[in-house]
Amino acid sequence: MVTSVELPSEPDAVAPDGAQIRLLAAGRCGSMVHAALEPGAVSRPVKHRTVEEVWYVVSGSGQIAIDGDIVSVRAGSSVLIPTATPFQFRAGYAGLGVVMTTMPPWPGPNEAEPAKGPWTPTV
Repeated sequence: MVTSVELPSEPDAVAPDGAQIRLLAAGRCGSMVHAALEPGAVSRPVKHRTVEEVWYVVSGSGQIAIDGDIVSVRAGSSVLIPTATPFQFRAGYAGLGVVMTTMPPWPGPNEAEPAKGPWTPTV
């Protein structure tokens, strides 16, 4: 059975890091969401206990701090967030929209635990 989902107009959830989450797909081996931060917003720093994520920036720009390194991103950039690695992100003036693929699928809110990050969160 093929399932097709369009980007929901309203968030389905708020991630532990504070990003607005819209569910796109979930299967046995992985899940995919669209995450958004408003212009100038800064997420809470977290690290994942058991999942790895691959991010693809679809709109806007910003920065992602991954285990102490800061990477500038914009539409077309991709980033790997390894398991148990602290990360935090912030949006530029146009906001930041990211498609995130999580492997294995996102298990629930207890997956993320607080971590240290370089910026003061705003969400």
